[in-house]
Amino acid sequence: MPTLHPRLLLLLFCSCLLLPLHQPPALLAADNVRILATTFPMYQLVRNISQGVEGVEVDLMIPAEMGCPHDYALTPQDMRKLIRASVLVVNGLGMEEFLGAPIAKANPRLQVVDSSEGISQLLDYADQGGDHPGPNRHSAGEGQGAKGHHDQGRNPHLFASPRMAALLAANIAEGLARAHPAGAARYIANGEAYGQELNRLASDMAELGKRLANNRIVTQHGVFDYLARDMGLEVVAVVQAHPGQNPSAAEILDLVAMIRAKKAGALFTEPQYPEAVGVTIAKEAGIVAARLDPVASGPKEAPLDYYQQVMRRNMSVLEQTLGSH
Repeated sequence: MPTLHPRLLLLLFCSCLLLPLHQPPALLAADNVRILATTFPMYQLVRNISQGVEGVEVDLMIPAEMGCPHDYALTPQDMRKLIRASVLVVNGLGMEEFLGAPIAKANPRLQVVDSSEGISQLLDYADQGGDHPGPNRHSAGEGQGAKGHHDQGRNPHLFASPRMAALLAANIAEGLARAHPAGAARYIANGEAYGQELNRLASDMAELGKRLANNRIVTQHGVFDYLARDMGLEVVAVVQAHPGQNPSAAEILDLVAMIRAKKAGALFTEPQYPEAVGVTIAKEAGIVAARLDPVASGPKEAPLDYYQQVMRRNMSVLEQTLGSH
C-alpha cells in the first residue's frame, strides 16, 4: 500500500477539521434552539409562549429598559446575538428599521418570525405635520408585514393594546411552531392560553372605556393609538409629533389651544420619555397630567404576567384621572 507524503496527510487532517464549518447544521435541533426577540414586548410574548418547551433559550436584543427603538443602532453585542440565534422574533411594521441588511449577512440561516404579519385593521402611523397637532388616524386594510412604517404609514405599536397583543401572540406561536416543529404543540397551546388572558384583559379595559366620564386624552406619542381605539378613547393630540422630538414653543401654543378646544380630560406621559414638557403643556391647558405605561420596556427578568400587571395599573390611572360614571 503506498505511503502518503507527510504534508498531504497534514492537509487531509486539516480539511477534515474544517469540513463541518461548511456543512449546514441542524439549525433547530431539539436541544439547541436560541430565540432572539428584538424588543421588550416581543421578549415577554416569546417568554410566555415558549414556557415548557425543552432546549429553548430566549434572549432580548436591545436593552430591556430602552422602550421603542425609533433611533436605535446595532451594536457589536447585538451582532453577536444575531449570529448565535436560531430564530429572530420581530415586531414588524418598520419598528426594527435598525436591522436592515445585517441580518442576512450576520446569520443567513436565521429564521425570522414577524409578529405583525397579516394582521388587519391597522392604523396609520402618526403624520403630525401641517396645521393639526395630533395623529392622523384611520383604519387600514390588511397588514403590511415587516415593511417600514415610514414607507407604509402603519403604526407599529400594536403591543400597547391587549387586544392586538393577543393577535401578536398567535402569530408568534404559529411562527415558532413552524420554525421548531419539535415544540409546536406546546407553542400553540401556550399561545392560545396567553391570548385568552390578553383578550380577557382587553374586555375589562373596553368596559372601563365605556364608564369613563371623559374619553378625550392627550398622549406622549402614537404608542397608545390601538389601545385608545380598542377602549373607545379619542386621542385629540400628541406631545411629540416624532418620537423623542419635543415640540417647539409655537407648537406648544397650538397644542394647548387644541387641548382646550377639544376639552381633553388628561394628558398622559410615558415612563420611557422625560415628562417635563408634557406636564408643562397640561398645566397651561388646565388639565391633569399622569403617566401611562405602554409596556414598551421593563425589567429583563420581569414576571411572566408583567404586561397584565402594568395594564391593570393603567386602568386605575385612567379611572382616577378621567373619572367614571
